[in-house]
Amino acid sequence: MNNDGENKILVTGASGQLGRRVVELLVESGASNVVATTRHPERLRDLGDRGVELRKADFDQGPAQLAAAFAGAKRMLLISTDAMDPGHRYEQQSRAIGAAVRAGVEHIAYTSLTHPVSDSPVLIAPDHAQTEQELEAIGVGYTALRNNLYADLLLISLPAAIGSGRLFAAAADGGAAYVTREDCARAAAAALASNFEGKRQLEITGPAVVTYAELAALASELSGKEVVYVPLDEEALIAGMVDNGLPEVVARLMASFDAGIRKGFFGPATDAVKDLSGTAPQSVRAFLEANKAALAQTP
Repeated sequence: MNNDGENKILVTGASGQLGRRVVELLVESGASNVVATTRHPERLRDLGDRGVELRKADFDQGPAQLAAAFAGAKRMLLISTDAMDPGHRYEQQSRAIGAAVRAGVEHIAYTSLTHPVSDSPVLIAPDHAQTEQELEAIGVGYTALRNNLYADLLLISLPAAIGSGRLFAAAADGGAAYVTREDCARAAAAALASNFEGKRQLEITGPAVVTYAELAALASELSGKEVVYVPLDEEALIAGMVDNGLPEVVARLMASFDAGIRKGFFGPATDAVKDLSGTAPQSVRAFLEANKAALAQTP
């Protein structure tokens, strides 16, 4: 894919794992005039050596500075920030959206959250919902990429479960359509490279909903050690995470994801990844089998 000088593709948050991979995929596909913005351009020198234009952008900056960072872009990937205090994420993203419109961006792809509805128990859902509402209202095209839970996060939780023999969660018998970061990156790169100019919301998922009981069974099979799923209530789960050194604000956020799983907000699975990229998403089983060595790294 080639773009003329008037049609730059811009990726925000490009020093993060998802943003960097999207930029790499665009470059690998033959895209020219790719712009990567980040608070730390020095971390992307290798991409600069591959022809990517590096710019500094901080979503806490004023609109004029951000608009300058986004200048010349026609399609932009707005990667959700990691601000955890209520409302700050939306404030940052709203500032970036306003600057993008001011800079002449015509289509914004946004990494949202699966089912960001008003009754979602997930604590960051309101920030995503407000961001999508703003995208709907601003008058330019957008693609809301509603990413499900990363399968990659299982490489953090499952080794501990294998070590203790117990997988704790507050999700009852609910499940999530886990999707790999790689598949999210492929979907985002495809959305940027497409000619779609309208407005759409896409649920970005893996190929199936997987429960915690199924995760425990997979962990047992792949490790050769018995792992049992232990369902807890949210407060007990939070207390356990805090006792293990996690800040309470983080523990409550993580428990809210389990509440969302329990209430069915992380399913069903969709074909969006295949529809966008042309390749089916990787299953949880295939992902864990490919990363079997990481499962053995018990904390």
